Amino acid sequence: MFDEIQFEKIKRLPKYVFAAINEIKLEMRHNNEDVIDFSMGNPDGSPPEHVIDKLCESARKGKNQGYSASRGIYKLRLAICNWYKKTYDVDLDPESQVCVTMGSKEGYVHLVQAITNLGDNAIVPEPAYPIHYYAFILNGANVSTFGLKWNDEMELDVEDFFANLKRVLKEVMPKPKFVVVNFPHNPTTIVAYKEFYERLVAMAKEERFYIISDIAYAELCFDGFKTPSIFEVPGATDVAVESYTLSKTYNMAGWRVGFLVGNAKMIGALQKIKSWIDYGIYTPMQIASTVALDGDQSCIEEIKGKYEKRMEVLIKAFGEAGWEMKKPKASMFIWAKIPQCAESLGSLEFSKRLLKEAKIAVSPGVGFGSYGEGYVRIALIENEKRIRQAARNLKVFLKSFQ
Repeated sequence: MFDEIQFEKIKRLPKYVFAAINEIKLEMRHNNEDVIDFSMGNPDGSPPEHVIDKLCESARKGKNQGYSASRGIYKLRLAICNWYKKTYDVDLDPESQVCVTMGSKEGYVHLVQAITNLGDNAIVPEPAYPIHYYAFILNGANVSTFGLKWNDEMELDVEDFFANLKRVLKEVMPKPKFVVVNFPHNPTTIVAYKEFYERLVAMAKEERFYIISDIAYAELCFDGFKTPSIFEVPGATDVAVESYTLSKTYNMAGWRVGFLVGNAKMIGALQKIKSWIDYGIYTPMQIASTVALDGDQSCIEEIKGKYEKRMEVLIKAFGEAGWEMKKPKASMFIWAKIPQCAESLGSLEFSKRLLKEAKIAVSPGVGFGSYGEGYVRIALIENEKRIRQAARNLKVFLKSFQ
């Protein structure tokens, strides 16, 4: 009898492509095989000591053990506003324009749930971080997409982006209500500049759509590049929200602390839905996160330097092994085209064989949408010694294609 009951929402989700890699990886580890894992953007370092110290101090106080505030404690919301002011010279209201979330992923999903009506259309360029796309699908909306292009410097092809955006806005009915952007980009690492956001905000006001901007990797920049915020553009709060997370910048991935800021109408919707769904993050974690944002920021340079060094070692070592790749300007990833000798395999089969035969785990590009085919994403979460070992394994693996 119960077989007739269908969960239609879940049926709209495809099988998670990355699950195939994870299953092989887990089986290999169960068999005590040493897997060099570049597959997930999971920081391998510890949060700054002063942040951990504040967490421990706060956790010992009985008054911090009860339910917290679903939208975040006031001091953390104020610290977020202070962070925007000192980083981007942007003024935000901690009451109406800020919502603390359980990582940027939870915040994004609940935002979409709060603002999406059945049948709405959203535009999510691909390749895309999967939840950017499927949050809308889960909430009864439709998603239109187009492929991102970039130059040899791993910078967004802005003219191509806007040509495609104009085309989709014209072709799709009902007219898209939301446009999602994510720079520095996951998975491709490509970056955009302030001029891009100026054009995007102007178009949003003219064409009447909202912008959801994700800058999760904003602080992990190299070679003098600095990630802009969409709110550096005057009037952007009329049409946009922006998400951020402490996961990567402060090695606090497991803490699940993020936030969304910007347009008061959208932030208000997020605050309201969270008031029904959760009681917020554990208060001591929020207090410690306040210290992270307000305190000594030298830790960011150390974390950024670690990723940059690993990136340089990996590009050099893998290049010598026969796999050339472009240097990113930002993020903790490398977006690498499959070596020519193996490109006929496609990204999923290549990733499976690389894992089974070379004991190297990466994320297949097709997992980020059809426009990701032909590439893999490499997360810089292994140390330099492990990277060099991976390069030795890779060299033997690639010789098998000759």
